[in-house]
Amino acid sequence: MPWRRRRFDELVARQLELFAEDEADLLREAAERDAAWTDAPAERAEELYGDYQDTVDAIGERLYDIREAYAATLGERPAEEYRAAFDRAAVKRFRRYAAFLEAE
Repeated sequence: MPWRRRRFDELVARQLELFAEDEADLLREAAERDAAWTDAPAERAEELYGDYQDTVDAIGERLYDIREAYAATLGERPAEEYRAAFDRAAVKRFRRYAAFLEAE
């Protein structure tokens, strides 16, 4: 079977690009918090990891909101196909921040 683009791949790529632009500060904050807890002394690491996890959760929730807002405009079957495409692309691009989608 020859390779072909999936129905929602281009749309999802654009959505994730806009997300990366719109949420650049939050993504940068997550990277900074990751470095902070990783490099922290043991007595501070747990607290700093909690801050990092809060940021990761915020990113995941925003990805979820984008996905669900568009999926709500589709019928049941296309919405399932779109969600699968979105999850694949989001996990590929934002792996550490997309666990919220994978857990769903």
